[in-house]
Amino acid sequence: MQVVIQQLCKKYGSKEVLNGINLTLGTGMSGLLGPNGAGKSTLMQILATVIPKTSGEVQIGKCRLGRDEREIRSLLGYLPQEFGVYRRLTGAEYLDYAASMKGITNGKARKEAVAGMLRRVNLEEKRDVCIAKYSGGMRQRIGIAQALLGDPQFIIVDEPTAGLDPEERLRFRDMLAELGKERTVLLSTHVVADIDNNCQSLAIMNGGQIVFHGTQDELLQRVQGQVWTVQTDNEKLAELKEAATLVTGKRSGAGYEARVLCSSAPLPGAVQAAAGLEDGYIAVMRAGNRI
Repeated sequence: MQVVIQQLCKKYGSKEVLNGINLTLGTGMSGLLGPNGAGKSTLMQILATVIPKTSGEVQIGKCRLGRDEREIRSLLGYLPQEFGVYRRLTGAEYLDYAASMKGITNGKARKEAVAGMLRRVNLEEKRDVCIAKYSGGMRQRIGIAQALLGDPQFIIVDEPTAGLDPEERLRFRDMLAELGKERTVLLSTHVVADIDNNCQSLAIMNGGQIVFHGTQDELLQRVQGQVWTVQTDNEKLAELKEAATLVTGKRSGAGYEARVLCSSAPLPGAVQAAAGLEDGYIAVMRAGNRI
């Protein structure tokens, strides 16, 4: 399924939250990266028909946003950033309710769908446990299970790994990557690692605009030969920060270990390093220009 977004804008009074978003998504997993407040959640909510757009066009498959909301919702699986669940219900009870809301009215079919989803997200043994007793990762898995009910072709997940431990985060990313083999999946996050291995296509948002859209390789090309690791002392730290863009840094004994972006060696002894996605992300965000 293809999702085409053209000149999408969203205003709240005089405040412009989205400004001329152009983005095309195809089958597979695409990442939407950006800092908190960039407009990612607003874009997700518009695509999920939760809030209306101010202007622009969105085509989801053969459906047009603003005209075919009912049809779009039948194609859609949505896990919002703030996922509210009925904590007094068990996992099975909640999914049964969610399946009913998605139009699975046949009792036998709904029971089979719920059982299948619980197996898929590895919660079969917790089916009769109240959601209030679930861990953060288990609640996220229930969230993706409800999003997958009805076999949606377009799946939107907004900051899905927030609050998860490293093991749960890895399991969740792997699950989304598997889903992306046959569907269009849009993963919104501010955590670069969430898209590192699974999203070949990615977009970066800042200030309500798309400031980069392309492949991981294209992003890495932007900083090829510009990434350096530096060991320095505290006296030269200010000089380093003046000469280069700091990506990461940490104190080490009496000195400082830094990873920086610079067109040439920023200090004597700097060692050139292989570019990573975080380097490309920082470079795009610091550039401040639309691409």
